[in-house]
Amino acid sequence: MRFILALLLRLLTSRLRSNADPEIELLVARQQLAIYQRSIPRSRLRLRDRLFWVWLSRLWSRWRDVLYVVKPSTVIAWRRRKFREYWAKRSAHRGPGRPPVPQEIQDLIQQMSEANVRWGAPRIRSELRMLGIDVAKSTVERYMVKRPKPVSPTWRAFLANHVGCLASIDFFTVPTVRHRILFVFVVLAHLRRRVLHFGIAEHPTAEWTSRQIVEAFPWDTARA
Repeated sequence: MRFILALLLRLLTSRLRSNADPEIELLVARQQLAIYQRSIPRSRLRLRDRLFWVWLSRLWSRWRDVLYVVKPSTVIAWRRRKFREYWAKRSAHRGPGRPPVPQEIQDLIQQMSEANVRWGAPRIRSELRMLGIDVAKSTVERYMVKRPKPVSPTWRAFLANHVGCLASIDFFTVPTVRHRILFVFVVLAHLRRRVLHFGIAEHPTAEWTSRQIVEAFPWDTARA
């Protein structure tokens, strides 16, 4: 540990001089040699070695050129891990947190939700406030009786049940020989893919389009 501190001290003092790069390279070489001599035949880095390279990467721009014991990406990973650990400690909860909800209130919420199937969390919360119990809406939702939701039909089942009532409406354009653009309004039934109605106009308007829809679905054929 003394060797690491001495290296950092000499590194900080050498940065004040213009020709500091050779001295820094010598310090770094001595540090890596000490790692190899300490852990022959297999090189193992201790915590102080990792801290040395993390600090060096912040102080010296040419640290990648003289690093041999590990890859530069490994040092970057150490820096990121230290950053995450630092902010995890800073953002950790210092107190015991929110006090727990008493068991009596939990049982009361479950009884109210079970006895009143149509009541949601806002209604149960308002009823509890009338009794002098003030809890959050999320707390009520947490302790309500969980009922299974009905299985919703799939899109394929919806189409199979309502295909006789569905129709597609769209525009497409047709260029003419005289370089005119005609707009074709078409209504297509999904059941048999049959064309129910179509109209052609050079300048369609909203009124013209609504009239085409009325003509496509007369009162005696339209289905709700």
